[in-house]
Amino acid sequence: MLTWSVYIIECDDGSFYTGISTDVHRRFLQHGAGQGAKYFRARRPLKVIYAESGHTRSSASRREAAIKTLSRVEKMELIVSESVQ
Repeated sequence: MLTWSVYIIECDDGSFYTGISTDVHRRFLQHGAGQGAKYFRARRPLKVIYAESGHTRSSASRREAAIKTLSRVEKMELIVSESVQ
């Protein structure tokens, strides 16, 4: 069974992109090459700043949706709280 991850990418315009994948590094490279999300047609991905693994496809999708509802400040708090641990 595949393990899914939820990730946040920081973009060159300062925005955050949230997505899910079974291979975050591969997906980041795809985003950088212009494959996949239309979001990256207008901005360049800089780095993965958050990733949480151990999800099923379903739980990753639910977690992605929950993160997308967070404000920018709440997302930054999530990122900082995970990097401290």
